[in-house]
Amino acid sequence: MITRFMPGRDVVQAGTTDLTPSIRWILAGLSLSMLLSSIGTSIANVSLPTLAQAFDASFQQVQWVVIAYLVTITTGIVSVGRLGDMTGRRRLLLVGVFLFTVASVLCGVAPTLWLLIAARAAQGLGAAIMMALTMAFVGETVPKSQVGSAMGLLGTMSAIGTALGPSLGGMLISEFSWRAIFLINLPLGLLIFLLAYRFLPVDRPRQQVDRLGFDHAGTLLLALTLAAYTLAMTIGRGSFGPRNLALLVATLLGAGLFLFAETRAESPLIRLTMFRNPLLSASLIMSALVSTVMMATLVVGPFYLSRTLGLHAALIGLVLSVGPLCAALTGVPAGRLADRLGPQRMTVLGLIGIAVGAFLLSVIPATLGIYGYTAPLIVITVGYALFQTANNTAVMTDTRPEQRGVISGLLNLSRNLGLITGASVMGAVFAAASSTIDITTAPPDAVAIGMRVTFAVAAVLTLVALAIAVATYRRELYGWAMAPTAES
Repeated sequence: MITRFMPGRDVVQAGTTDLTPSIRWILAGLSLSMLLSSIGTSIANVSLPTLAQAFDASFQQVQWVVIAYLVTITTGIVSVGRLGDMTGRRRLLLVGVFLFTVASVLCGVAPTLWLLIAARAAQGLGAAIMMALTMAFVGETVPKSQVGSAMGLLGTMSAIGTALGPSLGGMLISEFSWRAIFLINLPLGLLIFLLAYRFLPVDRPRQQVDRLGFDHAGTLLLALTLAAYTLAMTIGRGSFGPRNLALLVATLLGAGLFLFAETRAESPLIRLTMFRNPLLSASLIMSALVSTVMMATLVVGPFYLSRTLGLHAALIGLVLSVGPLCAALTGVPAGRLADRLGPQRMTVLGLIGIAVGAFLLSVIPATLGIYGYTAPLIVITVGYALFQTANNTAVMTDTRPEQRGVISGLLNLSRNLGLITGASVMGAVFAAASSTIDITTAPPDAVAIGMRVTFAVAAVLTLVALAIAVATYRRELYGWAMAPTAES
C-alpha cells in the first residue's frame, strides 16, 4: 500500500513489480482523467454547425469554441506542470479536475456564444492540468519496470477519447442538444475527483529549493508566445494572411524574450540546462515531428475518401475511426514491449512503422480503393502507438521527481505544437500539391496527387525523426544488434 513518502525514492511497493490494489485504482483515475481531457479536445468539433445555428453566428465566430480550448491547453500545460512540481501534484490535479468539471457545466448552460467560449477556455485550463500531471503521477506511483505498461494504458485512453469524441458528440446532439456534449462530463468528472482524492498519495513536503518562487515573467512570456503561434496556425480557415504573419513575428519575438528571461530568472519556469540532456531534447523534437505527420491523416484523409474514393459521410467516419481504434488496441501491448525490450528500441521500431505507412500512402494508387488507404493507415497508427508509448516512457523513467511535472508538460506541449503545425503546414502542402484554391471542389485526380505528395513529405519528416532516434540511442541499438537476448 502507498502510505508514506521516503526521501529520495518513488512511492512503490518495495521488492515487487506487481501493481498493488491502490496503484490499480490510481491508474484507473489517471486513465479516466486522460480519457476525459481527450474527449474534450475532439467532441466540440462536430457541434460547430449546430452552434452557428443556435447562436446565429458565423463559422469564424463559433470556431473559437475549439480554438479557445486548444490555445488554453497549449499555453498553460508547461506552467501547470511546473506549478505541480512546486506546490504538490495531488492538490493541483484535484483543482484541475474540479475546474474542468465546473467549466463543463458552465459550457452546458451558457446563454451566449462568448460565455460559452470563456467557459471553454476555463475547461482547457483544467484539461491542461489533467494532461500535464497524469504522466507525472505514473512516474511517481508505478514501479519502474511497469512504467511502459502504464504509459501504454494512458495512450490507449487518449486514443479512445479522441476517437469517441466526434461520434459521441454527434449522438448526443441528435438525441438531446449541443448542451449535452458538455454536461456529459459532470458524472465522469465527479468520479475522477473521488478516485484522485481517495487513492492518490499525499503530496510530499516541498523542499526549500522548490519554494524559491514561481517564474511569473517567464510564464506570461511563454503563454503569450504559444498563444501567438497557436493563433497563427489556426485562424483564417487554412489561408495565410497578414494577421498570420504578424502573429508569427510576435511568436519569434516572444520566444527570444522568453529565453532571455529564463537565463535571468532565479527560479526559471524551464531550466534551459535541461535541454543539454540529449534524450530529452531528441524526444521533444521527435514528438513534434511525429505529431505533425499524424495530423496529415486527419487533414488529408476526409478529402481523399470523399473526393477521390467517393465514400459517403458515414463510411468516411468509419474509416477515419480505424486509426484511433488501432492505436487504442496497440497502446497496452506497446507499453509491455517497452518494459521488456527497452523504450529506445521500441521508439525506433515505431518510427520505422510510421515511415513505412506514410511511404505506402505516397505510392499506392487510388485504384486499390479503400483498402489501399486503410492498410497503410493501420501501419501508421500502430507505429505511432509504439512510438508515443516508448518515447514517453524513455523520458519519464529517467526524470528526477522534482521535475516530472514540467517534463510531462513539455512532452504534451511538443505533441500539441506538432498537431497545430501539422494542421496548417500539411494542409498547405496538400492544397499546393493539388493545384487548387478550393480543395472542396478539386477534381478526384488532383486530390489523389495531393495526398501522395503530402504523405511523401510525411515520410521524409519521419525519416528525420528516425535519424535523430538512431543518433541518440546508437549505443543501445548497436548493443542490441550484437546481443539480441541481452536484458535492456
